[in-house]
Amino acid sequence: MQTLLLSVSPEEAINENLLKLKISFELRIKEEFTFRIVKRSIDARRKPVKINLQLAIYFAEDVIPKSFLPKIYQNVSSREKVIVVGFGPAGMFAALKLIELGYQPIVIERGKDVRNRRMDIAAITKKHIINPDSNYCFGEGGAGTFSDGKLYTRSKKRGDINEILAILVQHGAPEDILVDAHPHIGTNKLPNVVIAIRETIKNSGGKIHFNTKLTDLIINNNQIEGVITQSGDEISAKHLILATGHSARDIFYLLNQKGIAIESKPFAIGVRVEHPQQLIDAIQYHSNKRSEFLPPASYQLVQQVNQRGVFSFCMCPGGIIAPCATTAGEIVTNGWSPSKRNNPYANSGIVVTVENEDLKPYRKFGALAGLEFQKEIERKAFIAAGNDEKMNTGQYAPAQRLIDFVDNKTSENLPECSYTPGIVSAPLHAILPSTIVTRLQEGFKAFGNKMRGFLTNDAIIVGVETRTSSPIKIPRDTVTLQHPKIKGLYPCGEGAGYAGGIVSAAMDGQKCAVAILLNSSNNS
Repeated sequence: MQTLLLSVSPEEAINENLLKLKISFELRIKEEFTFRIVKRSIDARRKPVKINLQLAIYFAEDVIPKSFLPKIYQNVSSREKVIVVGFGPAGMFAALKLIELGYQPIVIERGKDVRNRRMDIAAITKKHIINPDSNYCFGEGGAGTFSDGKLYTRSKKRGDINEILAILVQHGAPEDILVDAHPHIGTNKLPNVVIAIRETIKNSGGKIHFNTKLTDLIINNNQIEGVITQSGDEISAKHLILATGHSARDIFYLLNQKGIAIESKPFAIGVRVEHPQQLIDAIQYHSNKRSEFLPPASYQLVQQVNQRGVFSFCMCPGGIIAPCATTAGEIVTNGWSPSKRNNPYANSGIVVTVENEDLKPYRKFGALAGLEFQKEIERKAFIAAGNDEKMNTGQYAPAQRLIDFVDNKTSENLPECSYTPGIVSAPLHAILPSTIVTRLQEGFKAFGNKMRGFLTNDAIIVGVETRTSSPIKIPRDTVTLQHPKIKGLYPCGEGAGYAGGIVSAAMDGQKCAVAILLNSSNNS
């Protein structure tokens, strides 16, 4: 077996015969061979655009390894129970790892399964009705299920990324995610993967309870004994993985009320910016027409403004801006793309880091200061868009042309936009805090210099982007991963402040499952 790095045209990259000719020429090969793409990325730094490939070349005497080895999950129906609260990426992968390790996961999820959750999401878009327990953030698969399925992470030291991707492929994700530099499943495909993971857990003896909301923790002598659900049922176990996501505000209030330590942490707030995809393609690929062999272009932008980061978040080529509020009376935006990324718009969160020093007016809320700050901005956006303040109904979002926002000018009219509930011209520069507005404005100017054409009034910003991550951190011991005061409580994933996306949350779920085994072994 040999390895080879190749830089080829987009057309060559998708044509097996052309690639074989290229490999034969580069390696001077005359004998028969096969090859596998190990990694694939786009190099658009200059014209013409190239595709960088890392290839494994196999000859007749080589044993060709499988692209991944499927895991075999044992039956754990009679094993020790571990409660997993939340069935997003952290909860799903915690449950799978618990089964591997010989524990029976008992998953409780406040939301609905994927099929029934779809109807609640449609109701937000079409009827402006929000189910506080079943929406873009809550339900089977968590926020990622209907918000894109991006699998890129920089958290490479937190766990085995390849293992996470292989498990997803085993459950129906395309094998391309094993090789792409920025893997992506797509909102149209990810729900079926989530369903397959659910079936693996159930077929292995795990239990999953949908429409089951945690309302209290059972704690004796600083030891977890179980949970109480909204129906009054008690579920007993000595270990609890708390993987409730960044928007489960009731959990933060519950912990605070019970005197269980939580901490305020930095997060980010901003807006969603949307351009015509054709414009982003032209900027990134240096051409007025994108090659049919290239995917819709993306971007990553970051700029330091007044000692604070302004950066793009969750960039969605060929995407849609989605209404992601979790309760009536608030506006929250996010974005997603289908697997083909074939919608006519490109959107991205552009956000500013919020530090504890920005929360001085909210100090009376203690560790919940950032959460209350979030809520206030979301409420202001709701009111500014002309939604019914008395009845708390409506999901219209405030919007503004990009240059108008930079110039503190309310837009007289707005371009077409992918945000289906509808947009209303409103001064986002007056809705967001001035410290955030100033940094966003300077950030957009800098991005316009980095990507000529980015700063244009053909682009629109839609507000507000407030749920980039949790404003709360639930502390845990760095070795045992348990809460420092509550034995058996394992804060996990994005909601606890230890992840930032599907893959990093999945890895953290696995880590917490392994920690349970190690802690149990050390105590035996």
